[in-house]
Parts: sequence; C-alpha cells; structure tokens
Amino acid sequence: MGDGNQSMATDFILLGLFARSGSHQLLFSLVAAVFAMGVLGNAVLLLLIRVDSRLHTPMYFLLSQLSVFDIGFPLVTIPKMASDFLQGEGSISFGGCAAQIFFLTLIGVAEGVLLALMSYDRYVAVCHPLQYPVLMRPQVCQLMAGSSWLAGVLNASIQTPITLHFPYCASRTVDHFFCEVPALLKLACADTSAYELVLSTSGVLILLFPLGLIATSYGHVLGAVLRMHSEEARNKALATCSSHITVVGLFYGAAVFMYMVPGAYHSPQQDNVISLFYSLVTPSLNPLIYSLRNREVRMALIKALSRAGLRRK
Repeated sequence: MGDGNQSMATDFILLGLFARSGSHQLLFSLVAAVFAMGVLGNAVLLLLIRVDSRLHTPMYFLLSQLSVFDIGFPLVTIPKMASDFLQGEGSISFGGCAAQIFFLTLIGVAEGVLLALMSYDRYVAVCHPLQYPVLMRPQVCQLMAGSSWLAGVLNASIQTPITLHFPYCASRTVDHFFCEVPALLKLACADTSAYELVLSTSGVLILLFPLGLIATSYGHVLGAVLRMHSEEARNKALATCSSHITVVGLFYGAAVFMYMVPGAYHSPQQDNVISLFYSLVTPSLNPLIYSLRNREVRMALIKALSRAGLRRK
C-alpha cells in the first residue's frame, strides 16, 4: 500500500517526442502544423455535415462521429507535448497520466468499433440499397454511435485503474511523449507479465473482431460491385468505399503493430513513431481523404465557400 501511495504522489517524466532527434524546432513546427491542419479539417467536416442537408445521411452521421474522435485523439496528446517542449520540462502528474490513458484507450477502441460499423453501412448501401432507409434508420445510427462510445468507455474504465494500480517505485521516466499503457508498464516494480498477456489477448480480440466484420462487409461489397452492369454505378460504389478502406488501413495498420506485435519486437523509438502516426497523422489525413474522394463533401465545401464569399461582398 505504501508503494501505491508513493506512486500516486509522484509525477512521471515524459522524455518527449524529440529526445533522440536533431532538428527539434523543425520537427516541432511540422507536428504543430499537422495538428492545426487536422483539428481544423475535422472541425470543418463536422460543420459541413451539420449545415448541408445533402450530408444528413447515415454515412455522414457516422463520419461526424469519426471526426469527433479524430479531434479528440491529438487534443489528448499534442498540446501537452508542445507545452513540455516549449517549457523545457516533461513532468506529468499521476492524475494527468491517468487521464491520458483513459481518454486514449476510450477513443482508440471507440474508433475501431465505429470503423467496423461504417463498413456495415457501406455493405447495406451497396448490397441492399432498397432496404437502406429501414436498415440504417436514425435509431440504428444512434445505436451504432452509442455502441462505439460504450465500448470505449468500458475498455478505458477497466484498463486505466488496472494499469495504474501497479507500484511505480523505480525510474519514473517514461520513454514516450505521452502516457501509454505499454510504455508505462515497463516502469512497474511488480511482475506485469500476466496483465501484459491479458492485454495482448484482449487486444487481438478487440482488433480482430472489427477487422473480421470489415473484411466480411467489403467481401460482399466487392462481389456486388463486380456484378454491377453500369460502370457509373461501379465507380460511385468504389469511390465511397475506397475512402473508408483507406482510413481503415491507416488506423488498423498502426494499431496492429502497436498492440498485436509483442513489445520485445519494437523499440521505444518505433513506439513513438507509430503512436504519433495513429494519434496525429491518421486523424489529420481522414478529413482530407473523405473530402478528396467524396463528391458530396467537395460540393458542400464549395457551396459553403461561395456563401461565405457572397456574405463578404
């Protein structure tokens, strides 16, 4: 109990993102620019979905939830990292560390579940278009969004207290730029092997179940597209699905490496790069992917910009 109290009373030290790099200012400026672009891009996408009636569809409702997660991911990590860099220190309180773990595990699982449910939306749209208004009615969409949030909250509520109940009485320097479960467990004085095995097993289940649903959905979609006689219909189906497939590849590629590959097979430097990728780069790319590949989003953006121009005149 004494060790537990000690670990709760002492701050952790985050080494930061640029501990091993040379061009600190250049890299910091690049990260700050990507962060600003990502938050702005997702905020604009959220605004367009809200104000343009043509985007009031189940697909874009789910996409708006994805944008919320993509704003939350970098907000949990990047401002703290930037503050540490500018102030020249990297301390984070036990409570602050717990908050980072909670929100990151919540958003990570919730986004994974949401991406799987978005693949089901595309499956219904392509394979059962006549039943789409019934199968994807507003109540179903709200249930999908609520399920993704609930899965994230349950996961975070379990992982956070278990991770932080270990005594952290040795070095309290986290070789990472934010508090992440794998990086933190390396500092624990107690034996964490059983918990790490449970984490790996649950990580495989959490990742493989949504991936299985995504693969099944897009297997049916591909079969339906190949049977289409109209080239225009094929191109439209592929355009809407390819955006989602790209986002799935970016998100799950990083998640599989981080949580399904044992920690012994990747270094802290690789962990930093992968974590930066899924917590900043991927959320920043998502609005760009959807705006470039989806005609409806491009038209909504052009309409909003033209309205803004007319108002200024």
